Amino acid sequence: MRERLLQQPSNTSDEIDLVELFKALWRQKALIAGTTALVTLIAAAYAFLATPYYKTQTFLRPVEQSSLDQLNETGIYKLTPEEALARVASGLSSYENRLQFFLQNRELFQGLDIREDAVEQSFATFNEEAFTMLHPDPKRTDNRSAYVGLALTYPKGVDGASIVNGFASYVLDLERKEIAEDLDSLKGNRLAGLEMKMEAGRANYSAAKEAQIAMLQEQDALKKAQLRDELAALRDQLKIRRQNRIQELDEAIAIAESLGIRTPTTPSVMADARHEDGQVIRTEITNRQVPLYFLGADALKAERDTLLARTSDDFAEPRVAEIQTELALLERNREVEILLQRQDEQEDLYLKNLADWREEAARLKGIKLDTDRLRLVRLDQPALQPRTAIKPKKAMIVALGLVLGAMLAIFIALVRAMVARSAPAARP
Repeated sequence: MRERLLQQPSNTSDEIDLVELFKALWRQKALIAGTTALVTLIAAAYAFLATPYYKTQTFLRPVEQSSLDQLNETGIYKLTPEEALARVASGLSSYENRLQFFLQNRELFQGLDIREDAVEQSFATFNEEAFTMLHPDPKRTDNRSAYVGLALTYPKGVDGASIVNGFASYVLDLERKEIAEDLDSLKGNRLAGLEMKMEAGRANYSAAKEAQIAMLQEQDALKKAQLRDELAALRDQLKIRRQNRIQELDEAIAIAESLGIRTPTTPSVMADARHEDGQVIRTEITNRQVPLYFLGADALKAERDTLLARTSDDFAEPRVAEIQTELALLERNREVEILLQRQDEQEDLYLKNLADWREEAARLKGIKLDTDRLRLVRLDQPALQPRTAIKPKKAMIVALGLVLGAMLAIFIALVRAMVARSAPAARP
Protein backbone atom coordinates (compact mmCIF):
# COMPACT_ATOMS: atom_id res chain seq x y z
CA MET A 1 0.00 0.00 0.00
CA ARG A 2 2.76 2.31 0.90
CA GLU A 3 4.61 1.43 -2.31
CA ARG A 4 1.57 2.34 -4.37
CA LEU A 5 1.24 5.67 -2.66
CA LEU A 6 4.91 6.38 -3.35
CA GLN A 7 4.49 5.75 -7.11
CA GLN A 8 1.36 7.92 -7.55
CA PRO A 9 3.07 11.38 -7.41
CA SER A 10 5.61 10.27 -10.02
CA ASN A 11 2.90 9.28 -12.54
CA THR A 12 0.99 12.53 -11.97
CA SER A 13 4.08 14.65 -12.67
CA ASP A 14 4.64 12.97 -16.07
CA GLU A 15 1.08 13.50 -17.35
CA ILE A 16 0.21 16.63 -19.40
CA ASP A 17 -2.47 18.77 -17.80
CA LEU A 18 -4.40 20.26 -20.72
CA VAL A 19 -6.05 22.86 -18.55
CA GLU A 20 -2.73 23.94 -17.19
CA LEU A 21 -1.28 23.91 -20.71
CA PHE A 22 -4.08 26.10 -22.01
CA LYS A 23 -3.59 28.48 -19.09
CA ALA A 24 0.12 28.62 -19.86
CA LEU A 25 -0.61 29.45 -23.52
CA TRP A 26 -3.18 32.04 -22.47
CA ARG A 27 -0.64 33.71 -20.22
CA GLN A 28 1.56 34.02 -23.33
CA LYS A 29 -1.20 35.27 -25.60
CA ALA A 30 0.68 38.47 -26.29
CA LEU A 31 3.71 36.50 -27.50
CA ILE A 32 1.54 34.25 -29.65
CA ALA A 33 -0.33 37.18 -31.16
CA GLY A 34 2.84 39.14 -31.76
CA THR A 35 4.69 36.26 -33.40
CA THR A 36 1.70 35.39 -35.56
CA ALA A 37 1.27 39.01 -36.59
CA LEU A 38 4.99 39.33 -37.40
CA VAL A 39 5.08 36.25 -39.61
CA THR A 40 1.84 37.25 -41.29
CA LEU A 41 3.23 40.72 -41.89
CA ILE A 42 6.37 39.26 -43.44
CA ALA A 43 4.28 37.02 -45.71
CA ALA A 44 2.04 39.95 -46.66
CA ALA A 45 5.08 42.11 -47.40
CA TYR A 46 6.44 39.42 -49.71
CA ALA A 47 3.05 38.94 -51.37
CA PHE A 48 2.64 42.65 -52.11
CA LEU A 49 6.27 43.53 -52.80
CA ALA A 50 7.33 40.52 -54.91
CA THR A 51 7.41 41.02 -58.67
CA PRO A 52 4.13 39.77 -60.15
CA TYR A 53 4.26 37.29 -62.99
CA TYR A 54 1.64 37.05 -65.72
CA LYS A 55 0.78 34.34 -68.22
CA THR A 56 -0.56 34.68 -71.74
CA GLN A 57 -1.07 32.09 -74.43
CA THR A 58 -2.13 31.62 -78.03
CA PHE A 59 -3.74 28.67 -79.79
CA LEU A 60 -3.44 27.65 -83.44
CA ARG A 61 -5.59 25.08 -85.22
CA PRO A 62 -5.49 23.40 -88.66
CA VAL A 63 -6.92 25.32 -91.61
CA GLU A 64 -9.45 23.98 -94.08
CA GLN A 65 -8.12 21.81 -96.90
CA SER A 66 -9.22 24.43 -99.44
CA SER A 67 -6.72 26.93 -97.99
CA LEU A 68 -3.88 24.72 -99.26
CA ASP A 69 -5.40 23.78 -102.62
CA GLN A 70 -3.38 26.36 -104.55
CA LEU A 71 -0.16 24.94 -103.13
CA ASN A 72 -1.14 21.32 -103.67
CA GLU A 73 -2.36 21.99 -107.22
CA THR A 74 1.20 22.83 -108.27
CA GLY A 75 1.73 19.08 -108.48
CA ILE A 76 5.22 19.27 -106.99
CA TYR A 77 4.43 20.13 -103.36
CA LYS A 78 1.94 18.37 -101.10
CA LEU A 79 0.93 19.70 -97.70
CA THR A 80 -2.02 18.67 -95.55
CA PRO A 81 -3.50 20.90 -92.81
CA GLU A 82 -2.13 18.54 -90.15
CA GLU A 83 1.36 18.68 -91.68
CA ALA A 84 1.19 22.47 -91.85
CA LEU A 85 0.21 22.63 -88.17
CA ALA A 86 3.07 20.27 -87.29
CA ARG A 87 5.53 22.48 -89.19
CA VAL A 88 4.36 25.55 -87.31
CA ALA A 89 4.54 23.68 -83.98
CA SER A 90 8.11 22.66 -84.77
CA GLY A 91 8.97 26.27 -85.55
CA LEU A 92 7.38 27.52 -82.32
CA SER A 93 9.34 25.02 -80.23
CA SER A 94 12.64 25.77 -81.98
CA TYR A 95 15.17 27.43 -79.68
CA GLU A 96 17.00 28.89 -82.66
CA ASN A 97 13.84 30.63 -83.86
CA ARG A 98 13.17 32.00 -80.38
CA LEU A 99 16.73 33.29 -80.06
CA GLN A 100 16.64 34.97 -83.47
CA PHE A 101 13.31 36.60 -82.66
CA PHE A 102 14.75 37.84 -79.36
CA LEU A 103 17.85 39.28 -81.05
CA GLN A 104 15.75 41.01 -83.71
CA ASN A 105 13.19 42.40 -81.21
CA ARG A 106 15.19 43.37 -78.14
CA GLU A 107 12.77 46.23 -77.40
CA LEU A 108 10.04 43.73 -76.49
CA PHE A 109 12.25 42.19 -73.79
CA GLN A 110 13.37 45.37 -72.03
CA GLY A 111 11.71 44.37 -68.75
CA LEU A 112 13.87 41.26 -68.41
CA ASP A 113 17.12 41.01 -66.51
CA ILE A 114 19.36 40.36 -69.50
CA ARG A 115 23.11 40.57 -68.96
CA GLU A 116 24.77 42.26 -71.89
CA ASP A 117 27.94 40.24 -71.39
CA ALA A 118 25.98 36.98 -71.55
CA VAL A 119 22.95 37.67 -73.73
CA GLU A 120 22.47 34.15 -75.05
CA GLN A 121 22.94 32.55 -71.63
CA SER A 122 20.42 34.95 -70.08
CA PHE A 123 17.89 34.30 -72.83
CA ALA A 124 18.44 30.53 -72.57
CA THR A 125 17.46 30.72 -68.88
CA PHE A 126 14.42 32.85 -69.67
CA ASN A 127 13.43 30.52 -72.54
CA GLU A 128 13.59 27.43 -70.34
CA GLU A 129 11.48 28.99 -67.59
CA ALA A 130 9.05 31.17 -69.56
CA PHE A 131 7.98 29.37 -72.76
CA THR A 132 5.66 26.37 -72.66
CA MET A 133 4.30 24.42 -75.61
CA LEU A 134 0.65 23.39 -75.35
CA HIS A 135 -0.62 20.21 -77.01
CA PRO A 136 -3.94 18.35 -76.94
CA ASP A 137 -4.50 15.07 -75.18
CA PRO A 138 -2.59 12.44 -77.22
CA LYS A 139 -5.45 10.00 -76.66
CA ARG A 140 -7.73 12.17 -78.78
CA THR A 141 -6.86 11.81 -82.46
CA ASP A 142 -9.84 13.51 -84.10
CA ASN A 143 -9.12 16.55 -86.22
CA ARG A 144 -11.36 18.81 -84.15
CA SER A 145 -9.15 18.41 -81.09
CA ALA A 146 -5.93 19.14 -83.00
CA TYR A 147 -4.23 22.35 -81.98
CA VAL A 148 -0.91 23.75 -80.89
CA GLY A 149 -0.43 26.45 -78.32
CA LEU A 150 2.35 28.61 -76.92
CA ALA A 151 2.25 29.98 -73.36
CA LEU A 152 4.55 32.61 -71.92
CA THR A 153 5.08 33.38 -68.24
CA TYR A 154 6.70 36.80 -67.81
CA PRO A 155 7.30 39.41 -65.10
CA LYS A 156 5.61 42.76 -64.84
CA GLY A 157 7.02 45.32 -67.24
CA VAL A 158 7.22 42.94 -70.20
CA ASP A 159 4.68 43.03 -73.02
CA GLY A 160 4.09 39.29 -73.09
CA ALA A 161 1.14 39.40 -75.49
CA SER A 162 3.19 41.25 -78.10
CA ILE A 163 6.03 38.74 -77.66
CA VAL A 164 3.78 35.71 -78.17
CA ASN A 165 1.82 37.18 -81.07
CA GLY A 166 4.95 38.57 -82.68
CA PHE A 167 6.81 35.30 -82.33
CA ALA A 168 3.88 33.34 -83.81
CA SER A 169 3.82 35.72 -86.80
CA TYR A 170 7.60 35.43 -87.09
CA VAL A 171 7.42 31.63 -87.21
CA LEU A 172 4.61 31.72 -89.79
CA ASP A 173 6.68 34.03 -91.99
CA LEU A 174 9.67 31.70 -91.65
CA GLU A 175 7.56 28.70 -92.64
CA ARG A 176 6.12 30.56 -95.63
CA LYS A 177 9.60 31.53 -96.77
CA GLU A 178 10.81 27.97 -96.30
CA ILE A 179 7.88 26.65 -98.34
CA ALA A 180 8.63 29.22 -101.06
CA GLU A 181 12.29 28.15 -101.09
CA ASP A 182 11.31 24.48 -101.19
CA LEU A 183 8.90 25.18 -104.02
CA ASP A 184 11.52 27.09 -106.00
CA SER A 185 14.04 24.33 -105.36
CA LEU A 186 11.60 21.66 -106.51
CA LYS A 187 10.74 23.71 -109.60
CA GLY A 188 14.42 24.14 -110.39
CA ASN A 189 15.10 20.45 -109.90
CA ARG A 190 12.14 19.45 -112.09
CA LEU A 191 13.16 21.91 -114.81
CA ALA A 192 16.75 20.69 -114.65
CA GLY A 193 15.49 17.12 -114.90
CA LEU A 194 13.38 17.99 -117.95
CA GLU A 195 16.33 19.75 -119.54
CA MET A 196 18.45 16.68 -118.92
CA LYS A 197 15.77 14.53 -120.54
CA MET A 198 15.71 16.86 -123.54
CA GLU A 199 19.49 16.77 -123.83
CA ALA A 200 19.47 13.00 -123.50
CA GLY A 201 16.72 12.84 -126.13
CA ARG A 202 18.74 15.06 -128.47
CA ALA A 203 21.83 12.92 -127.97
CA ASN A 204 19.83 9.77 -128.51
CA TYR A 205 18.23 11.18 -131.65
CA SER A 206 21.60 12.38 -132.96
CA ALA A 207 23.11 8.95 -132.42
CA ALA A 208 20.07 7.28 -134.01
CA LYS A 209 20.27 9.66 -136.98
CA GLU A 210 23.97 8.97 -137.48
CA ALA A 211 23.30 5.27 -137.23
CA GLN A 212 20.47 5.56 -139.76
CA ILE A 213 22.66 7.54 -142.16
CA ALA A 214 25.46 5.02 -141.79
CA MET A 215 23.02 2.16 -142.38
CA LEU A 216 21.55 3.82 -145.48
CA GLN A 217 25.00 4.56 -146.88
CA GLU A 218 26.10 1.01 -146.15
CA GLN A 219 22.99 -0.36 -147.86
CA ASP A 220 23.67 1.89 -150.86
CA ALA A 221 27.30 0.79 -151.01
CA LEU A 222 26.26 -2.86 -150.84
CA LYS A 223 23.62 -2.36 -153.50
CA LYS A 224 26.12 -0.56 -155.75
CA ALA A 225 28.66 -3.35 -155.32
CA GLN A 226 26.06 -5.96 -156.13
CA LEU A 227 24.86 -4.07 -159.21
CA ARG A 228 28.41 -3.53 -160.43
CA ASP A 229 29.12 -7.23 -159.97
CA GLU A 230 25.94 -8.08 -161.84
CA LEU A 231 26.84 -5.59 -164.62
CA ALA A 232 30.34 -7.02 -164.97
CA ALA A 233 28.95 -10.55 -165.10
CA LEU A 234 26.39 -9.55 -167.74
CA ARG A 235 29.05 -7.89 -169.87
CA ASP A 236 31.27 -10.95 -169.61
CA GLN A 237 28.33 -13.10 -170.57
CA LEU A 238 27.55 -10.88 -173.57
CA LYS A 239 31.17 -10.90 -174.64
CA ILE A 240 31.33 -14.69 -174.46
CA ARG A 241 28.03 -14.92 -176.31
CA ARG A 242 29.41 -12.62 -179.07
CA GLN A 243 32.62 -14.60 -179.30
CA ASN A 244 30.64 -17.84 -179.53
CA ARG A 245 28.53 -16.32 -182.27
CA ILE A 246 31.64 -15.27 -184.20
CA GLN A 247 32.98 -18.83 -184.00
CA GLU A 248 29.63 -20.20 -185.20
CA LEU A 249 29.70 -17.73 -188.08
CA ASP A 250 33.27 -18.69 -188.99
CA GLU A 251 32.27 -22.35 -189.21
CA ALA A 252 29.12 -21.50 -191.14
CA ILE A 253 31.12 -19.30 -193.58
CA ALA A 254 33.58 -22.09 -194.19
CA ILE A 255 30.75 -24.55 -194.91
CA ALA A 256 28.92 -22.07 -197.10
CA GLU A 257 32.04 -21.36 -199.17
CA SER A 258 32.75 -25.04 -199.55
CA LEU A 259 29.19 -25.55 -200.80
CA GLY A 260 29.33 -22.46 -202.96
CA ILE A 261 26.44 -20.78 -201.14
CA ARG A 262 26.85 -17.04 -201.49
CA THR A 263 23.28 -15.96 -200.90
CA PRO A 264 20.57 -17.26 -198.59
CA THR A 265 18.93 -20.48 -199.71
CA THR A 266 17.20 -23.64 -198.37
CA PRO A 267 18.00 -27.34 -198.67
CA SER A 268 15.01 -28.03 -201.00
CA VAL A 269 15.94 -25.18 -203.28
CA MET A 270 19.43 -26.51 -203.61
CA ALA A 271 18.07 -29.99 -204.41
CA ASP A 272 15.69 -28.81 -207.12
CA ALA A 273 17.89 -26.12 -208.65
CA ARG A 274 19.50 -28.54 -211.11
CA HIS A 275 16.27 -30.12 -212.42
CA GLU A 276 13.91 -27.23 -212.85
CA ASP A 277 13.80 -24.83 -215.77
CA GLY A 278 12.02 -21.53 -215.75
CA GLN A 279 10.94 -19.35 -213.01
CA VAL A 280 9.31 -21.17 -210.07
CA ILE A 281 7.93 -19.73 -206.88
CA ARG A 282 8.13 -22.26 -204.11
CA THR A 283 6.96 -22.08 -200.50
CA GLU A 284 8.56 -24.37 -197.93
CA ILE A 285 7.13 -25.14 -194.52
CA THR A 286 9.23 -27.11 -192.07
CA ASN A 287 9.68 -27.39 -188.34
CA ARG A 288 13.36 -28.15 -188.57
CA GLN A 289 15.96 -25.45 -187.97
CA VAL A 290 17.81 -24.56 -191.15
CA PRO A 291 21.59 -24.71 -190.69
CA LEU A 292 23.31 -21.38 -190.42
CA TYR A 293 25.43 -21.79 -193.56
CA PHE A 294 22.28 -21.70 -195.78
CA LEU A 295 22.26 -17.93 -195.12
CA GLY A 296 25.11 -17.65 -197.50
CA ALA A 297 28.71 -16.67 -197.09
CA ASP A 298 28.08 -13.02 -197.87
CA ALA A 299 25.48 -12.54 -195.13
CA LEU A 300 27.48 -14.56 -192.64
CA LYS A 301 30.61 -12.56 -193.31
CA ALA A 302 28.74 -9.32 -192.94
CA GLU A 303 27.36 -10.43 -189.55
CA ARG A 304 30.79 -11.63 -188.46
CA ASP A 305 32.49 -8.38 -189.45
CA THR A 306 29.86 -6.43 -187.59
CA LEU A 307 30.35 -8.53 -184.48
CA LEU A 308 34.12 -8.09 -184.67
CA ALA A 309 33.76 -4.33 -184.99
CA ARG A 310 31.39 -4.08 -181.99
CA THR A 311 32.94 -2.23 -178.99
CA SER A 312 30.11 -2.78 -176.51
CA ASP A 313 27.49 -5.44 -176.06
CA ASP A 314 25.44 -3.45 -173.47
CA PHE A 315 22.59 -2.71 -175.86
CA ALA A 316 22.08 -6.39 -176.44
CA GLU A 317 20.83 -6.94 -172.87
CA PRO A 318 17.98 -4.74 -171.41
CA ARG A 319 19.10 -5.60 -167.90
CA VAL A 320 22.30 -3.61 -168.42
CA ALA A 321 20.30 -0.42 -168.89
CA GLU A 322 18.27 -1.20 -165.78
CA ILE A 323 21.45 -1.71 -163.73
CA GLN A 324 22.93 1.55 -164.99
CA THR A 325 19.70 3.34 -164.04
CA GLU A 326 19.78 1.87 -160.54
CA LEU A 327 23.45 2.83 -160.14
CA ALA A 328 22.66 6.37 -161.20
CA LEU A 329 19.87 6.56 -158.61
CA LEU A 330 22.18 5.24 -155.90
CA GLU A 331 24.73 7.99 -156.53
CA ARG A 332 22.64 10.39 -154.42
CA ASN A 333 20.58 9.14 -151.49
CA ARG A 334 17.93 11.80 -150.93
CA GLU A 335 17.00 10.44 -147.51
CA VAL A 336 20.58 10.83 -146.34
CA GLU A 337 20.70 14.37 -147.71
CA ILE A 338 17.50 15.32 -145.89
CA LEU A 339 18.78 13.85 -142.63
CA LEU A 340 22.05 15.77 -142.97
CA GLN A 341 20.21 19.02 -143.69
CA ARG A 342 18.20 18.92 -140.44
CA GLN A 343 19.22 21.69 -138.05
CA ASP A 344 19.10 21.55 -134.24
CA GLU A 345 15.69 23.24 -134.10
CA GLN A 346 14.32 20.84 -136.69
CA GLU A 347 15.77 17.84 -134.92
CA ASP A 348 13.84 18.75 -131.75
CA LEU A 349 10.62 18.18 -133.69
CA TYR A 350 11.51 14.52 -134.10
CA LEU A 351 12.30 13.91 -130.42
CA LYS A 352 9.98 11.44 -128.76
CA ASN A 353 8.02 12.92 -125.82
CA LEU A 354 9.39 16.40 -126.61
CA ALA A 355 5.90 17.89 -126.59
CA ASP A 356 5.18 16.42 -123.15
CA TRP A 357 8.49 17.69 -121.77
CA ARG A 358 7.94 21.18 -123.12
CA GLU A 359 4.40 21.22 -121.79
CA GLU A 360 5.64 20.20 -118.32
CA ALA A 361 8.42 22.82 -118.42
CA ALA A 362 5.95 25.53 -119.44
CA ARG A 363 3.62 24.49 -116.62
CA LEU A 364 6.42 24.62 -114.07
CA LYS A 365 7.59 28.02 -115.27
CA GLY A 366 4.03 29.26 -115.07
CA ILE A 367 3.66 28.43 -111.36
CA LYS A 368 3.28 31.77 -109.57
CA LEU A 369 2.37 31.13 -105.93
CA ASP A 370 2.16 34.06 -103.53
CA THR A 371 3.38 32.33 -100.39
CA ASP A 372 3.06 35.57 -98.39
CA ARG A 373 -0.71 35.10 -98.55
CA LEU A 374 -0.55 31.37 -97.88
CA ARG A 375 -2.63 30.43 -94.85
CA LEU A 376 -0.91 27.62 -92.98
CA VAL A 377 -2.85 27.62 -89.68
CA ARG A 378 -5.95 29.17 -88.22
CA LEU A 379 -5.51 31.55 -85.29
CA ASP A 380 -7.98 30.20 -82.76
CA GLN A 381 -6.98 32.51 -79.90
CA PRO A 382 -4.44 35.34 -79.97
CA ALA A 383 -2.39 36.16 -76.92
CA LEU A 384 -4.05 38.83 -74.75
CA GLN A 385 -2.73 40.99 -71.95
CA PRO A 386 -3.90 39.31 -68.69
CA ARG A 387 -5.52 41.42 -65.98
CA THR A 388 -4.37 39.40 -63.00
CA ALA A 389 -1.03 37.88 -62.14
CA ILE A 390 -0.63 34.16 -61.73
CA LYS A 391 1.98 34.63 -59.01
CA PRO A 392 2.49 35.53 -56.31
CA LYS A 393 -0.95 34.45 -55.03
CA LYS A 394 -1.40 37.12 -52.34
CA ALA A 395 -4.34 35.65 -50.46
CA MET A 396 -2.78 32.22 -50.29
CA ILE A 397 0.58 33.61 -49.17
CA VAL A 398 -1.06 35.76 -46.44
CA ALA A 399 -3.17 32.82 -45.26
CA LEU A 400 -0.15 30.56 -45.27
CA GLY A 401 1.81 33.20 -43.34
CA LEU A 402 -0.99 33.43 -40.81
CA VAL A 403 -1.07 29.66 -40.31
CA LEU A 404 2.69 29.27 -40.13
CA GLY A 405 2.94 32.30 -37.78
CA ALA A 406 0.35 30.83 -35.43
CA MET A 407 2.06 27.45 -35.46
CA LEU A 408 5.44 29.05 -34.78
CA ALA A 409 3.99 31.21 -31.99
CA ILE A 410 2.28 28.22 -30.30
CA PHE A 411 5.47 26.19 -30.60
CA ILE A 412 7.50 28.95 -28.93
CA ALA A 413 4.87 29.33 -26.17
CA LEU A 414 4.87 25.58 -25.54
CA VAL A 415 8.63 25.51 -25.30
CA ARG A 416 8.59 28.37 -22.82
CA ALA A 417 5.84 26.71 -20.75
CA MET A 418 7.77 23.43 -20.56
CA VAL A 419 10.93 25.24 -19.58
CA ALA A 420 9.06 27.19 -16.88
CA ARG A 421 7.45 24.01 -15.55
CA SER A 422 10.68 22.08 -15.34
CA ALA A 423 12.54 24.91 -13.58
CA PRO A 424 10.76 24.55 -10.05
CA ALA A 425 11.19 20.81 -10.19
CA ALA A 426 14.92 21.21 -10.70
CA ARG A 427 15.44 23.50 -7.63
CA PRO A 428 14.90 20.90 -4.78
